[in-house]
Amino acid sequence: MRVAIFTDEVGWHTRQLQAALRLRGAVGRCIDLADCHVDTTAAWHGLVIPGFGRALPDAALVRGIAAGSFEAVTKRLGVLHALQALGVPVYNEARAIERSVDKSMTSLLLHAAGVASPPTWATESAAQAQRIVMRESAAGHAAVLKPLFGSQGKGLLRIGRVDGVHVPLPPMQQVPGRLAYLQRFVPQADAARPGFDWRVLVVGGRAVTAMRRVSAHWVHNVAQGARCEPAALEAPLVQAAEAAARALDMDYAGVDLIPSADGIQVLEVNGVAAWRGLQRVTGFNIAQALVADLLDRKMAQGLQRSA
Repeated sequence: MRVAIFTDEVGWHTRQLQAALRLRGAVGRCIDLADCHVDTTAAWHGLVIPGFGRALPDAALVRGIAAGSFEAVTKRLGVLHALQALGVPVYNEARAIERSVDKSMTSLLLHAAGVASPPTWATESAAQAQRIVMRESAAGHAAVLKPLFGSQGKGLLRIGRVDGVHVPLPPMQQVPGRLAYLQRFVPQADAARPGFDWRVLVVGGRAVTAMRRVSAHWVHNVAQGARCEPAALEAPLVQAAEAAARALDMDYAGVDLIPSADGIQVLEVNGVAAWRGLQRVTGFNIAQALVADLLDRKMAQGLQRSA
């Protein structure tokens, strides 16, 4: 069995996946979606996947998609859509990745599914964004201005009522994409100790492991210096994480959650989640769990549909 591991970066995660595939008698080949293209003269299916000749992979596992122009990213996602249409199991599917990469769509789908998450706004109007920030500030709330397509806690800015002082919205010319994606800031219940959030890994619809990301800074991403601690999979955490992954129809997801005065709230859902920090506090091999779900559940579903 030959599995395409779509990634823009070869390293620890891809080595883990290749090792897990070898244990199952499969071969994982790392391929950048930027190197895949459409050629309707090359094969019956019209795709060129480096390393597979005129054939298609038996399955595809998406580990990363490089940033690029709107047209380039559309083509890369189009390759995933095409593989799925051609009967190749894709893990996660392109539509699920699109839902999770676009933070505004994630927020909308979580809200529509009744999953608790902070109030959120996305607007291209500078005047409307300014009104939102002023209204939130007047009510005593801070808001987090996030890049719509951001990751790893980069580019986050607290505005509105921050530590008792009003912090204004920056000029829209300085906001990535000139689009304001705003999420109400969730303060920690106990300001005397370092704050934290949770990362819960959901695989095949089931929460399988979790960690607390602890940091004195209000951004709790591991890439921003947070430390990882093991966390028990308590029922409220499991229910919220599984509901979030289900709302976005994810094969696997890294769900970020935070405690609040109103209970647990979901901040983000990651469709190409890293798990190196989580692996350090987890007692089983995460890559093997992902591969097992791909081969035993996802591929079995594909066979049932084609039967």
